[in-house]
Amino acid sequence: MVKSAANASTRSTGGSGPQKARKWPWVLLFALLATAAVLWFYRAPITGYAGAGTAYSARVACSCRFVGNRDLEDCRKDKLAGMEFVTLKEDAEEKSVTARFPLISSETAIYREGYGCVLQKWED
Repeated sequence: MVKSAANASTRSTGGSGPQKARKWPWVLLFALLATAAVLWFYRAPITGYAGAGTAYSARVACSCRFVGNRDLEDCRKDKLAGMEFVTLKEDAEEKSVTARFPLISSETAIYREGYGCVLQKWED
């Protein structure tokens, strides 16, 4: 009798483990779908802010680099709070700086003698 009671308790705890394990993929799937829905709903403001942030960063970094004659590493310190995801890349030959927000936006500012740094023409 003792053996059958031990086996019964093993079966009852062993049965709940796989059920809990099967719930995690569904919870993860639901969380991913909810995140995707929120990002889709707010896609216009996200792309708008990303575009404005990259354009601003490109022009300011270009001015810092080619008008102020500072190193690009030193110019990275001038980025505003909240622009941590914006990356800067310099093309010294073309005298331009490109700012990128991953997978969303990219803008390039070019130094023009007499005009300073100007953004490349936007294409809609």
